[in-house]
Amino acid sequence: MPRPPAVSITEFPVSGKDAGPYGITCGTDGALWFTMVHQGAIGRITPGGDVTTHPLEPASSGPSIITAGPDDALWFTEFRGHRIGRVTTTGDIASFPLPTPDAGPFGITAGADGALWFTEAGADRIGRITTSGEVTEFPLPVSGAFASAIAAGPDDRLWFTMNQANAIGAIDLGGDISVHPLPAPDAAPVGITAGADGALWFVEIGAGRIGRITPDGKTDEFALPDRGARPHAITTDAGGDCWFTEWGANRVGRITPDGRIDEYDLPSPSSEPHGIAEGPDGAIWTALETGKVARLTPH
Repeated sequence: MPRPPAVSITEFPVSGKDAGPYGITCGTDGALWFTMVHQGAIGRITPGGDVTTHPLEPASSGPSIITAGPDDALWFTEFRGHRIGRVTTTGDIASFPLPTPDAGPFGITAGADGALWFTEAGADRIGRITTSGEVTEFPLPVSGAFASAIAAGPDDRLWFTMNQANAIGAIDLGGDISVHPLPAPDAAPVGITAGADGALWFVEIGAGRIGRITPDGKTDEFALPDRGARPHAITTDAGGDCWFTEWGANRVGRITPDGRIDEYDLPSPSSEPHGIAEGPDGAIWTALETGKVARLTPH
């Protein structure tokens, strides 16, 4: 068996151990932006390791997933505050309450229509918010689905995981929704990303697998060497590989379009890797819930 490509790993302390760095994304300002779910703050780290923190009000809002918006700002979900937040690259913060009580917004991504699309895990809805703050909600055809992560697909639809329904959903820009059940009843998909091969790639936290679904609904699944690794988030790099976090195994993995899997142990034990994104430096960055952000640089 060929040895996996080497990577060097550097960890940067960004918060206290209880702050909970969680989601992470690359901003248009050449920095990485991340949420601190327990501290109630948004962080920024440059590729050189300089850190800035922007506190939210209230601190209990539970900022979760963050994404770059079409307006050059960063947009994020407030899972416990039931709001969508926005922070500019200069640190100005705005917040938009959702119409549905206890919506529990979690995943968020920019759509092809210039709006932000997000999941409402607590309300079985997909939401859409314009950059001016106008919100529209679309009910799911499945109850108790716990819609989680969401990603823009190559077909201009938004694709999302349905964690408790063991399915992948897709919604078009007009609000029509289709549901694709997964083969295993225990998959519990969470993270999802658009791959370079025209498919969507996702993680099955319950089954220890990486999944791939084409726009026409064809699904393939790839078992991880450690089925108890608890894969959580996934992203695509510029070369077409997908990188994912193994929350339960303290590792970051990489899967090629043909299904080869490589895994890399993180230096700090029990660091709880969650969100993952490619940085402006071409490295892979992951948020560690125990207070650090790690950079993986392939060689």
